[in-house]
Amino acid sequence: MTINDLWSVMPLVILAGGALLILLAGAVRPGGFGTGLGVVATLGAVAWTVAMPLFFTSPTLGIAFGPFARFFSTVFLLAAAVTLLLSHHYNRGRGIRGEEYPATVLFAAFGMVVVSASTNLLILFLGVEAMTFAFYILAAIDLNRSESAEAGLKYLLLGAISAACIAFGIALLYGASGTLNTREAARLTLAVTGSDPLALAGWGMLLVGIAFKISLVPAHLWTPDVYQGAPTPVVAFLSTASKGTAIVFVLLLLWEGGGGKALHGPLWGLSLLSMVTGNLAALLQSNVRRMLAYSSIAQMGYVMLAFLGGPGEGFTAVILYVVAYTAMNLAAFGAVATLSGGGAGEEIDDLRGMGYSRPFPAAVLALAVFALAGIPPTVGFIGKFFIFYAAFRGGEVPLAIIGILTAAASAFYYLRVVVNLYMHPTRLPEERSTSITETLALAASAVAILFIGIYPAPLLQAIGRLIP
Repeated sequence: MTINDLWSVMPLVILAGGALLILLAGAVRPGGFGTGLGVVATLGAVAWTVAMPLFFTSPTLGIAFGPFARFFSTVFLLAAAVTLLLSHHYNRGRGIRGEEYPATVLFAAFGMVVVSASTNLLILFLGVEAMTFAFYILAAIDLNRSESAEAGLKYLLLGAISAACIAFGIALLYGASGTLNTREAARLTLAVTGSDPLALAGWGMLLVGIAFKISLVPAHLWTPDVYQGAPTPVVAFLSTASKGTAIVFVLLLLWEGGGGKALHGPLWGLSLLSMVTGNLAALLQSNVRRMLAYSSIAQMGYVMLAFLGGPGEGFTAVILYVVAYTAMNLAAFGAVATLSGGGAGEEIDDLRGMGYSRPFPAAVLALAVFALAGIPPTVGFIGKFFIFYAAFRGGEVPLAIIGILTAAASAFYYLRVVVNLYMHPTRLPEERSTSITETLALAASAVAILFIGIYPAPLLQAIGRLIP
């Protein structure tokens, strides 16, 4: 490896080196530096990623930090930094100690960056599984709660099946195309899915594995249990950057071949089932985290609808919604983590009156659910507008109408949270103040929700430079 090769993968070096440094620092002073070093490492990787055009960035061992990789790496790393800030006070209150937590968050971010920069199917698979393996640990890291261990076990068992499906699918695509280059393999196999059973089987296995990662119906059953059992900041990271990484996986594969027109049927079915099932199930939930879990299933159905819009407006809508959904869910789960104390805040009824006893995190939670419902001037409205616009332009009128109707129905369970926050008397006095790290994380997410919702032009221009 030359010095130019080292420069071109420096974000990965920073993340891996930061994780190892955190573990070594923990041996010297346990619990002393983990969160701070983790935030510094992620922001350092962001700075280097943004500055990449100043250095040699040609592909190295299946890795290439082009505009696409730099854009998504920045999104995922900022999500990791917000997660670490949210986790600092939460972990201390729940007795989650040790440097393995921030180090594992960095290892998860490492896998995400690998996926966004991959040009090789094997590297793509290794990046996805490096990220997923880190989440196996993070989901079960709260040793004081049996629900956390249960969440980790369920995620591990179903994740192993997903990994096997993806690996088998990649093997079949390689057999059908004769190459591991991501774009070439996708282009060659998408062109012959109607006539080559090997390519058809490969894409079928890939879609099964990816459906698990994104929580698409019928591979969604793990989602509410894991979201309820895992530590809330972990869920914030899992529900945003992890799903964003899986969507990047699909984007990289469908970049060629007309945006995946050969997969129209499966994508159409996944979108329909996810939008309808997710929203209907969310209507019945009394637990905040389970409600947000089913909500996330529906949100991913909207993303699949955007994929059907094609590689122009459709892919623009997908990328925009990945950013929007990351900001919205980080704010939602971050506020829930801040409001929950001693088990309070887990049920929707527990939120009664918190708009007055905990005004700042309650306001961020209200803003987040307004955005998830698609109410202007939030980023959720802009994201859904572009999704439905792309679907109509792509000829998916019936499915787009169903999506609009399900989005309208979702306002009921989202607004129920706001009603409990502000229209009911508080049950118990809440004395805990919001920590500085929590305030920073929630403020950053809230600003992103409002700023992009009011002035999306810079983000749309950046996305426009990614679409060939």
